[in-house]
Amino acid sequence: MAQHCVIDSRAGPVAKLAVMADTIPPLAPPLFADAPSSVSFKKLRKRLVRGALKAVDDFGMVDRRAVDAGEKPRPKWLVCLSGGKDSYGLLAVLMDLQWQGALPVDLIACNLDQGQPGFPKHVLPDWLDTTGVKYRIETEDTYSIVTEKVEAGRTYCSMCSRLRRGILYRIAREEGCEAIVLGHHRDDALETFMMNFIHGGRMAAMPPKLLNDEGDCFVLRPLITAAEDDLAKFAEAMNFPIIPCNLCGSQDGLQRVAMKQMLDEWERKKPGVRQVMAHALATVRPSHLHDPRVFHFAGLEIGGTGETDPNVPF
Repeated sequence: MAQHCVIDSRAGPVAKLAVMADTIPPLAPPLFADAPSSVSFKKLRKRLVRGALKAVDDFGMVDRRAVDAGEKPRPKWLVCLSGGKDSYGLLAVLMDLQWQGALPVDLIACNLDQGQPGFPKHVLPDWLDTTGVKYRIETEDTYSIVTEKVEAGRTYCSMCSRLRRGILYRIAREEGCEAIVLGHHRDDALETFMMNFIHGGRMAAMPPKLLNDEGDCFVLRPLITAAEDDLAKFAEAMNFPIIPCNLCGSQDGLQRVAMKQMLDEWERKKPGVRQVMAHALATVRPSHLHDPRVFHFAGLEIGGTGETDPNVPF
């Protein structure tokens, strides 16, 4: 019988997880049955789990105390599984937290089979059968729609994303889920920020938590602070059966690829720059930007409360 560590709900999220992760009992979820026992892997697993729990708490993805106390119903999340390293890592981390008693949420894994030629339909169901998690495989031929509608030379990403999003919202409603959970990580957020900054003329990244237009479903990204390199190492160590994407992944010259290459170059010249940039996304000074919709410049008056400006010489 699996054992669960007892966590003091009065402690801070990082402190609780530090205790929890250091006292993981020898038994583990089926997903981790063949996981490496090395110290380096345990540190990697702990880092990903700790970061995800901190994101859950910092961005209010679920009120863990209220659910544990019975003041709020236990929510249900639709975890989107594409077959890539990030979504495998997402499901593993969430199941780890759930098993440890730190995530009072019911999980349903969902894969959208988009009808790509040669897609190995058996891989995900076979793997999911070994995890013990409830899952749903949905087949919708969006591949033919995208390849037919998008002009030659244009990228598929935008249309593919819109079609996929609509289907996943429908599935979430059918399954009674209050949230769709995605495996986007820190590097995805930075690449999106740079695309918006350079090509879109706006400052925006991927939100950790978003309420959809209809107001009936959240979009959550618990791995939003995780480094892609950590997820790649985790996927390799866990021997996840990776399925490559032959749709968007087949096109060269995408803006996102260019952003990734640029960030790689910056990281090579200044190691750690990605983490510095990620910190900037969470450290915003609206008064030092130029958008009167987010800061009331017209409301500044002599005699009011001012602020120092140490970083701008004049």
